[in-house]
This record gives sequence, structure tokens and C-alpha cells, in this order.
Amino acid sequence: MNTVASPYLVPHLLIKPSLRFCSRKVLGRDGGIKLYAVLREDGAEFARNNNLEALFHVDDPGPRVPIKKGKLLDVNQALEVVRFDIQYCDWRARQDLLTIMVLHNKVVEVLNPLAREFKSIETLRKELADLQQELAKAHNQVHLSETRVSSALDKLAHMETLVNDRLLPDGGSSTSTAESTSLAPIAFSSDLKEDTMVPIDCFEEQWVIFRGKDGRPGCVQNTCAHRACPLHLGSVNEGRIQCPYHGWEYSTDGKCEKMPSTKMLDVRIQSLPCFEQEGMVWIWPGDEPPKSTIPSLLPPTGFTVHAEIVMELPVEHGLLLDNLLDLAHAPFTHTSTFAKGWSVPSLVKFLTPASGLQGYWDPYPIDMEFRPPCMVLSTIGISKPGKLEGKSTQQCSTHLHQLHVCLPSSRNKTRLLYRMSLDFAPWLKHIPLMHLLWSHFAEKVLNEDLRLVLGQQERMINGANVWNWPVSYDKLGIRYRLWRDAVERGSDRLPFSNHLESGS
Repeated sequence: MNTVASPYLVPHLLIKPSLRFCSRKVLGRDGGIKLYAVLREDGAEFARNNNLEALFHVDDPGPRVPIKKGKLLDVNQALEVVRFDIQYCDWRARQDLLTIMVLHNKVVEVLNPLAREFKSIETLRKELADLQQELAKAHNQVHLSETRVSSALDKLAHMETLVNDRLLPDGGSSTSTAESTSLAPIAFSSDLKEDTMVPIDCFEEQWVIFRGKDGRPGCVQNTCAHRACPLHLGSVNEGRIQCPYHGWEYSTDGKCEKMPSTKMLDVRIQSLPCFEQEGMVWIWPGDEPPKSTIPSLLPPTGFTVHAEIVMELPVEHGLLLDNLLDLAHAPFTHTSTFAKGWSVPSLVKFLTPASGLQGYWDPYPIDMEFRPPCMVLSTIGISKPGKLEGKSTQQCSTHLHQLHVCLPSSRNKTRLLYRMSLDFAPWLKHIPLMHLLWSHFAEKVLNEDLRLVLGQQERMINGANVWNWPVSYDKLGIRYRLWRDAVERGSDRLPFSNHLESGS
């Protein structure tokens, strides 16, 4: 039994199967005839290579002595018959064993490639599991890094809050601060004629501004109370805006004062307090007029306004403000406009008071300020258009002053008001069509920024963090974000409020 089982337990032995056997007779040392069971030539090779010749080395039973019918055998003849039968059965059993081994190896030959393929699949599965484990570790590391950055920003916000709490007077009123964070200009006075209307979107709502009978601007909801028709598609008649659908007319306070072809009803649409100051129209999104004064946005003394431009941009106003409050990107982004030829400094810093929203850039001669809720003012020292000089604006002989107002029209849209002023070459203002040249240049500069900011916005919508690794030149942008986060949380005291009150 052991002899038969041992070759069966060797699955890696492969031979070509065949059931045709032949015998080979050789003379043994004792003069007897020996028989080897052979499976073709490769069967013999298989037997020799695997040390199995002894298993199939059997004596030849030889010719059987003929036995006549009816003849009784003596003892010797009977023993000879038995001996022959035993030898033949042994020889036959060994040949049957070899047949079984051939069939077994044929099966192994067929199954071995499948076994190797199965083993390869298992190997791939193991490698995939290892890769998934490494990927999980990488995700954990990224999550840990994001957590550390978030923690650092939280600590920074806490430190800024502590500083502001110490600097704020205990008995200070927060009314003017809150109001100053809501007042915002929405149009230039030069764009609002007596018989014109300016439709605007603000905070996800549609409004329209026009001048009343007294010439003062008013802001009403851009929807007729009758059939919800857009009012800006109509006209202005005697200080009232007329709906183009059925002719209903509204005054600047939202009251319907005329209803043609029907009985007069007491109808009113929503309106906002509206003011005009220093060439700009302001709104106050509240029920009562604000108590604080409107801050001045005029350029410094000696400057002349050369351009006033309004643009509607498909970008969230906070991302646009982040861009305007960052000057370190100029040598890389504005390579075909104002920063063409600028060298890249080894270090860029924004220097500002400990609790302020204004300061100056080093090494660029540029002063900059964020004015809540959505305005950026900057003064740039230049020698000639497109060139910088000096280490500070005071050391420059000529300057360009800019005002950017980023009004949030909707979640991903901004109404931009841009005003540009110069303290030199006042005669440029009187050149025909010069305002078109300024508009072209402003749009070219803005388009260099928009392609980047729109990419940020797309990723931000998909969950990306646009403030992953703040560095030293991000200081003003970070302070804007701290202020905005406090506003959105409804904080009683806003960061840098002392700066707002002193500047209002």
C-alpha cells in the first residue's frame, strides 16, 4: 500500500499519458529473465528520472506449461501453476499501477497551469490589499495634516480675538461697528441718470435703483407686485418706475402710486434705504436708516479720478477679495500686464499694526487696506505706467490709487466696482475715448486673475480648502477671513473693531 501511495503524492511529476505498454526482457545475474514495464520511451525516461525502476522490475512469468484436459496434476505441476499465476498477477498489478500513475500525471499536467494562474490571482489580491493599506495610511496622514492646519488657524483666530478684546474699550458701543459692516456702495453716481435704471443683484435678491422726483436715488425690489414682472424692463416717469406689463408705477420708497385701468389699491413693494455720497450710491439692507456716517472712499488729496468701471463676475466675492488682498502672486500671474518684467523677491511681507486691516507691502511700494464689508483700497508708487520704484510709497513721486468694491450678488457671483485715480497727468482725462482704454486694461488684468480664481471656486465647491498653508504674505487675507468668520457667526465683537471705529 505504501509503495502504491508514494508516487501518487508527487503531483509535480508530468509525463505524457499512454495505455500502450511493451515489455523488455534482460538476463539477470542469476541467469533468470527480468521484465521492465515501459511506457513508450518517455515512460522509461519517467521511471529512470524518478527512481522508480525497482518498482517495475519483475520476473518474467515465462510460458505456462500446457495442461491437458482431464489429466491430473502432480504436486510439482500444481505448484508450478500457482507460481506462474502469482508472478503474472504481480506483473499485472505493477503495470496497472503504472497506468494509474500516468493518468494521475495527465490530470496534474492539465491542472498545473490553472493552479499557477490561481496563485497569480491570489498574489495580485495580496498586493492590492497591501496598496490599499498604504493608501489608507496616506489618507490618515493627509487628514492629520489638515487637522493640524485647522488647529493652527483656530489658535490664530483665538489669539487675534484675545488681542482685540484687550484693545477694545469696555464701554464701547457695537452699533456703529455692525452698521459699518453692512453699508456698501452698489453703483457710481455717473451711471444713474434721471431717466435711467440700474438693475442689481445683491444677497441673492433682485433690486433696481433709480432717481425719484427730488433727484435722490432709491432702491426697490425688481419685481412688480401685480404679476411679478421685472421692473427694470420698464421706464422711469416723473420719478416713478413704471412696470412694462400693465403700467403700475412705484416711487423710491416702494409705494405703488399709479394703477392704470383699475381701482387704486394700497400696494407696496420692498425698498432699501439708499444714499448718495462722493460719487457713489450706497444701500443699507436694514429696516431703519443707519446711525453711523458713511465712510469716505475718495482718493487722497491731489488725485484725479480717471476711470469708473462696473463688472459682473462669476466668482464668489470672498475669493475675489482674497485675490485683491494678495500681491505676492503678481510676478507669476500678471506677466503680460502691470507686473511684466518684475523680478521675484526672495521674501515678500505685508507689514501691518498688531490689530489692523491696513498696512504696506515689502519690498513693493504699495499701501493697502481692507475696508469692511467688501472694499479694498490701495495706493501704488510708480515712476511710469507699469514700473515700480522706491521702497515705499512716500519715496515715489507719482502714484496710482485704486478702489475695489466686491458686492456679493449671489453665492457665486460678484458685482465689482472699480475706481482708478492718478496724482499725475490730469490731462489724460480729457483725451477722447480714454475711458475705453482704461476699461480694456482693467479687464485684461482682471482676466489674468479670473482664470485662477474660477479654478479655485470649482475646487472649493467640491470640498477643497483654499487656505491650506497660510504663510507670511497671507497676513491681510487671513485677517479678512477672521473678520468674515466672526460676522457669519454673529459675534458681538468683531476682530479689528477698534480699527473700524477709529476709521469710520
